[in-house]
Amino acid sequence: MTNPVAMAEVWRDPFLESVHHGHAVVCDDTGQIVQTWGDPHKMILPRSSAKMIQALPLIESGAADAYGLGTEHLALACASHNGAAIHTDRVTKWLDYLGLNDSDFRCGPQEPDDRDARNALIRAHESPCQMHNNCSGKHSGFLTLNKHLGTGPDYVDPDHAVQRACLEAFERVTGESSPGFGIDGCSAPNFATSLHGMARAMSHFAAAPTGSAEERLRSAMMLHPDLVAGEGRACTNLMRAMGGKVAIKTGAEAFFIAIIPELKMGVALKIDDGGTRAAECAIAAILVKLGVLEPDHPETLKYLNAPIRNRRDLVTGAVRAAPALV
Repeated sequence: MTNPVAMAEVWRDPFLESVHHGHAVVCDDTGQIVQTWGDPHKMILPRSSAKMIQALPLIESGAADAYGLGTEHLALACASHNGAAIHTDRVTKWLDYLGLNDSDFRCGPQEPDDRDARNALIRAHESPCQMHNNCSGKHSGFLTLNKHLGTGPDYVDPDHAVQRACLEAFERVTGESSPGFGIDGCSAPNFATSLHGMARAMSHFAAAPTGSAEERLRSAMMLHPDLVAGEGRACTNLMRAMGGKVAIKTGAEAFFIAIIPELKMGVALKIDDGGTRAAECAIAAILVKLGVLEPDHPETLKYLNAPIRNRRDLVTGAVRAAPALV
């Protein structure tokens, strides 16, 4: 096993205060490793970075076309959204069209990360519902597939036909048999693979031909970065900065992926300590290194050499990419 490498550093004035270590892999369209940091064989749970894989059966089964899903629906199926109105309004309409409602979800309620949505709930003396869950788009996709298959309501059960289809897709695109799963925050199984396997899957998405399920999903993400995450989020900000040419997606516990069609490359990244600030910094550094993100773009600078400010708004330090990534 290869030891993790330093990927992000936190500086306070002239002092190196903290270091985040992790692993990353870049694969080409053959699934071979182009560049690696740390251990490419590290077994990982990709968490929400796997949502585009979990959405493959939605298209491949014919369900997406049978129910007339467009690019916004597909982007939401891959999303970890803020629970803003632009997200929940679309999810509500999607379920209405299916003849379903909030009670059909199995993802659980979540307070929205969007401040306006959260304040609106407080003013109305209302509680968050499952529509506000950051995974409600993915679960809308699950429900659409479930309705198409005509199977039972507990679609997050690992033995349910929906999740068996997700596992088949996951093992197919990672090129590996999954050793098992953990239950994600939204109650769906999250299948394990190696970091190389996840990067291989993303390169598969990057190289997929026009009209394929993989191409439709990556294109939807790149077309609607605001639906994939939301205002103020790294996924949305960095996809906008790259002009719709790259799809990126975060996952809990500091996971990140990138799908780069013009290079036919995929990236998978894991920070060992679960620090989001480090994952955002590291993925920005790798995207800059690969030439698809401008190093001096204002959105890049929010994550790469990002200033740390105190309560008086004084710059006291910065989060920087470690030398191995520069």
